[in-house]
Amino acid sequence: MTTAPPAPAVDAQRLEDFMSRAVADLAAAESAVAGYIGDRLGLYRALADVPSATAAELAAATGTHERLVLEWLRNQTAGGYVEHRDGRFRLPPEQALALADDTSPVFLGGAFEILASVWADTAKVERAFRGDGAIDWGDHDHRLYHGVERFYGPAYRGSLVQEWLPALDGVVDRLAAGARVADVGCGYGLTTTIMAQAFPASTFVGIDAHAPSIEAARDGAVAAGVADRIRFEVRDAGDVPAEGFDLVCIFDALHDMGDPVAAAASARAALAEDGVLMVVEPRAADDLDDNLNPVARMFYAGSTFLCTPSALAQDGPHALGAQAGPAVLTEVLHAAGFTDVRVAAETPFNLVLEAR
Repeated sequence: MTTAPPAPAVDAQRLEDFMSRAVADLAAAESAVAGYIGDRLGLYRALADVPSATAAELAAATGTHERLVLEWLRNQTAGGYVEHRDGRFRLPPEQALALADDTSPVFLGGAFEILASVWADTAKVERAFRGDGAIDWGDHDHRLYHGVERFYGPAYRGSLVQEWLPALDGVVDRLAAGARVADVGCGYGLTTTIMAQAFPASTFVGIDAHAPSIEAARDGAVAAGVADRIRFEVRDAGDVPAEGFDLVCIFDALHDMGDPVAAAASARAALAEDGVLMVVEPRAADDLDDNLNPVARMFYAGSTFLCTPSALAQDGPHALGAQAGPAVLTEVLHAAGFTDVRVAAETPFNLVLEAR
């Protein structure tokens, strides 16, 4: 009869430290639901519009239940999102930028919406873990697609025209003079529309395999007044129309593709001889041990539930994940036939690669 090995010794301090982190995570997870409710019901926006408010005043301003609003405010105060004094609650201006202003470069509303969709899809995620790992991008809760636009939107509005395009050699001058641009995996078409607004002499084609997103992109282009210079099409990333584009862009989507090499090769075939591919991906180091930080943790989680299952659903040879890192991304682009690949720009959340 074999004897079970002795249980490993438990370090009481390490256990206490871990439990503190775990409880903080649990509090944050539940409070993210409160964040979603605050965004959805306009509680943050209403609180930002006044110097301070009681629960009754905030409930009256938003048409919500006073007792639930009071408990929500208590949760927000405990988390440091809201300040409290003598029964009145205040949203500081720094928090208001992140929670109440959807034009702010640090707005978080889209993240709460994505989290709501992930929780709604937990049964699908469980089946994926027990099965082939696949969840088609179009099979997620409907809040995901709008949430993705709102999550990435602040970075795109604040950096795409101002920083990322100028980091590419000679591209801004070509766009100003009049260029042909393809936006692959365009989703709701926000990046396409931003570029069209900034460069009125250029024309744009946005493609995405998700038909409802393409419909939303068309509506967005009309609302932005640029529909005459944008064409949106339902197409796979491996089927970029070969129209001699001066610039092809892939924003936060290459890692979602089952065959990113084929997608990049299709982009290369669609470029003019002197055309440029711009790939924007979540920022990551090449090694896991260098990605042990809150931003990477967030992206690894999203990759587990969204990005990697999407790639696996496409039956391709790769599932890069949302933290692929510059070395792997460079390998993919070289395999697609690009010879000159460089990291052109970085932000705390993004890598911008240029390939020729």
